[in-house]
Order: sequence, then C-alpha cells, then structure tokens
Amino acid sequence: MQIHLSPVQDFAALGRMWRALEPEVAGHGFFQSWSWVGCLAAERYPDPVLLRAEQEGRLLGLALFNRRGGRLCLAESGDATLDAPFIEHNAPLAPPGIGAALLRAALDQGRLVLSGVAEGSMAGAGGIAWRAQPREAPFADLTALRAAGQGPLGLCSANARQQIRRSDRSYAARGALSITCLADPLAGFAAMLPLHQASWEARGKPGAFATDWMRRFHHALITEAAGRGEVELLRIAAGESDIGYLYNFRHQGRVHAYQSGFDQAGAGRHEKPGLTSHSLAIGRAMAAGDSIYDFLAGADRYKLSLSQGSQTLWWVELVRPWTWRGMARRARNAWR
Repeated sequence: MQIHLSPVQDFAALGRMWRALEPEVAGHGFFQSWSWVGCLAAERYPDPVLLRAEQEGRLLGLALFNRRGGRLCLAESGDATLDAPFIEHNAPLAPPGIGAALLRAALDQGRLVLSGVAEGSMAGAGGIAWRAQPREAPFADLTALRAAGQGPLGLCSANARQQIRRSDRSYAARGALSITCLADPLAGFAAMLPLHQASWEARGKPGAFATDWMRRFHHALITEAAGRGEVELLRIAAGESDIGYLYNFRHQGRVHAYQSGFDQAGAGRHEKPGLTSHSLAIGRAMAAGDSIYDFLAGADRYKLSLSQGSQTLWWVELVRPWTWRGMARRARNAWR
C-alpha cells in the first residue's frame, strides 16, 4: 500500500473521487460522507491537504485535512468560526486499518488535530496526546428496543416512562400527537430556527445558528443531503399546535439527532417537548428498521433518559513522541 500526500486544487474532482469511494467503505458514517466533508469546502479548507491510500492503482482510503498553525486538522479548518458546525464520529473515509495508516502518515507531517473521533481512531493514529477531551455520546439501541417488544420506552427507567407518558397525555389534550417528515426540509429548518434561538437566548447563549456562516452552511448541507435521503426535518405537533422540530441526519441505519427547536414558552407544567419529540422520533426510527438513534455528544438529561448506552468520542491534539511536546507530555504523564 502506498500513501500519497498532495494539496487540493479542485474540490469538484475530489468530490467525485470521494463519492466513488463511499460505497466501497462498509460502515462509514454520515460525518465521513462528502455531504458533510465537502460542504462549502472551498471556504472551510483554506490550505487543504489530501492523503490517499492506494494499492496497485486501486483507491483504498481518503482523508482531507486543513493545514493551520503547524497542525493538520482532520475534516476541519482549525478555525473556531469555520468549525462551528460540530463534527462527531469523525474518521478518514477508509476501513479501520487503512484509516489508521492515513492518520499515522498525517502525524508524520507534524501535530494532528482530531475532533470527535472514536477511541480506536485516536489510538490507531499513534503519537502522544498533547491535549485531549472526552465526551460521551448517548444512543438508543433500536435493535434492543425491538427485541424488548415494548416500543421506544421499553428500556427506560420507570421515572422516565412516567414523565414521558404524562407529557404525552397533556399534549394530547390539545389534539392528536403526530410526527411528520417535512417534504420541504429547508422550510422546516426555517420554522425550527426561531424556536431554537428563543430557547438558547433564554439561557443567555446565542444558539447553534446565530451566525450567517452557520445558516449558510446548513442551507448548503440540507440542499445537498436531503436529495440523498441523509437529512430529515421532523415536525412534532399536538393537533395544529407545534411542539417542536428535529433536524436529524440519517445514514446506513443510524439516525443522528443533530439539532432541534422546541416551543418551550408554550409548554405546560407537565409538558416536556424534548422528551415527547425524541420518543416519537425513536418510535419512527424503530418502525423504519434503523439500528441506532444517536443523541451525539453531551450528557443532557433527556438524552440519558432515552438512551441505553453511550460511546466515548475524543477531541484531541496528537504530537510525535520524540518532539519536545511529546517528551514533555510523556514526562508529565510519568510524574503523575
């Protein structure tokens, strides 16, 4: 196997190469697809570097980086503003062993920044963690729920089941509960935005879509991915009243609950718009035959109430062992 490093001069050509490789990489996730990696790529990667693995002329794996400040950043720019679309389940588009080889080759170029990677990817890259932050990503195991035969609440705690059922009853007094996948996802995104922003602003925070860049990124992402069945905007309602909207990614049996907007201001005392909405979405995913409903990183209470497990994801900067940073970190670890 040979690994080649080169600058990227034509993102359109790279996109065609990436799309051609996707069916060859079993089990790759949405955040490894060109829908995500290639979204507004010319803006997100001002100094792009491509690593590709080949064997006897056959393409085996690809990894796109941006070079910034002596670092190679996997599928990110290294600039906090441009990286605000939060990446998780990040990895090269390659089988695990080849992906590890691509990451090791990237580390040979200097410091390596990996955001939202599984522990196996971090370990496979080698090197020493100069900085590292783990986050838990809870998920609902839809296969286990189907086996339990009790619907989306079958494996929840008694307290969680009580809260969700009480919330559902309260909402149902307004009209029948419904969950609808909107035919026009951009219209659904527009309807979600004010609810999302109002909820975050009430907590003194700007929200995920407060900047023009974030709105442009997600408009481009939805436009590209919706036609491929990779994005869904779900409206949850009680009769004619909106409870909220879910902005989810779908890929190979895995649903990623990426963002949401709920009518918190209109919720009654016992009404939990997040719990009601996600429990309905989990039931919908179960009926569709999906295997995982992924809440993504963050230990929010509603995620823990509806999940049956979690995966640790890492945000890490790796350095080579025999650089001064590597030796300093090894000495500190040994002292500890």
